[in-house]
Amino acid sequence: MGTPLEIGIAGAGLLGRLLAWQLSRAGHRVTVFDPAPDATVRHDGRGAAAFTAAGMLSPLAERDSGGERVAGLGERSLALWLQIAAALSAEPQQLVRQQGSLLLAHRGDAASARRLLTHIERGSVQPQPLDPQSLARLEPALVPGLLGWLLPGEGQVMPAPMLQALQTQAPGVRWHWQQPVVAVERGRLQLQDGSMQHCDLAIDARGLGARPPLPLRGVRGELLWLHAPGLVLQRPLRLLHPRHPVYLVPRPGDIVVLGASEIESEDRSPVSLRSAVELMAAAHSAVPELAEARIVHLETNLRPALPDNLPLLQHEPGMLRINGLYRHGWLIAPALVQDALAALGLVGAALNLEPERSHA
Repeated sequence: MGTPLEIGIAGAGLLGRLLAWQLSRAGHRVTVFDPAPDATVRHDGRGAAAFTAAGMLSPLAERDSGGERVAGLGERSLALWLQIAAALSAEPQQLVRQQGSLLLAHRGDAASARRLLTHIERGSVQPQPLDPQSLARLEPALVPGLLGWLLPGEGQVMPAPMLQALQTQAPGVRWHWQQPVVAVERGRLQLQDGSMQHCDLAIDARGLGARPPLPLRGVRGELLWLHAPGLVLQRPLRLLHPRHPVYLVPRPGDIVVLGASEIESEDRSPVSLRSAVELMAAAHSAVPELAEARIVHLETNLRPALPDNLPLLQHEPGMLRINGLYRHGWLIAPALVQDALAALGLVGAALNLEPERSHA
């Protein structure tokens, strides 16, 4: 590496923490500014969108909504997440798991499943249809009679532990909390208190905080956390349903995260009764043992999205912007960071990777 750079990052969400971790490991001097009171991962819907996420790493399943670009970024990111987890922890499976995922459908919804599968089957990795016996062996808790497909190689990240590890293990990074950034320009960050932070490279990773100038909108997402002692799920499940598609993601401590609602609204109010009932009814139809699960909490947040719902990577001398990750933040973030470093002439030295050139 050449001369260490002075780098200022606006935003301590997923992108900000990934960038700070990797750049600091590569020897650069990194300072991060964020409006949050501290580094704690919160579930009140007021923090980074990554805090309110299931952490599914599903490039195959997301090909339908995200297209080939998102699927390609997701495939690269899967390998990167495994390397990141290995660098952060002696027990990387506590941060990232890769046991595939399942697509499920009730037999009456077979036509909807087939329409989705026609998009997924365009990729190099194919969904594997499962007979009833094979499906029951993989996930005994599923109701008999479901249609199922294994998406090999897919996985999940544990959002809170990963965010905490990226922040605490970023060597020498200076974290400035309760310090909102109101503008990012070449070589400087303007703080809300009127002061200016000068640097060699200014990075804007503020999500919705980056508007204007970016034409961002917030897309509401809703999650339910269920405590289900005794329920055994090995991998993420995605139930295809014409009205209430839903995913279930197992977490340590007998927790199952349930979600999938996507609402074109910037309303940050609590989850509605209608959303909660519909999501839980759909989940219960696939996993009957959830009937005795207890609701731990419900949360909402806003995902930053651009008009085309695709991620943005803009760079020029002294400045980098990454934004618009929409519902794909955990799926694509490492590959976007890799591309950003390449576009700036910096390599991913922290992971000993040679990033690809950005096509953004």
